[in-house]
Amino acid sequence: MASVPTPPAQPDDTPETYVGLDAEAAERQARARGWSTVRALAPGTVITMEFRGGRINFEVDDSTVTRCWVG
Repeated sequence: MASVPTPPAQPDDTPETYVGLDAEAAERQARARGWSTVRALAPGTVITMEFRGGRINFEVDDSTVTRCWVG
């Protein structure tokens, strides 16, 4: 039987702290805190909802993070 893969480590971080930041500053901060994938999305963007450990998502409107979630 094949072993179950270990999901990537997820930083101990609070997504709400990114709301209100400039998108570029938020991305730099997220990478410095250990997020392996940082995804910036426009409001209303259609995305798949699969959970990915190590990923943080930013909804960005007018260069400002308006929403943030992990996975």
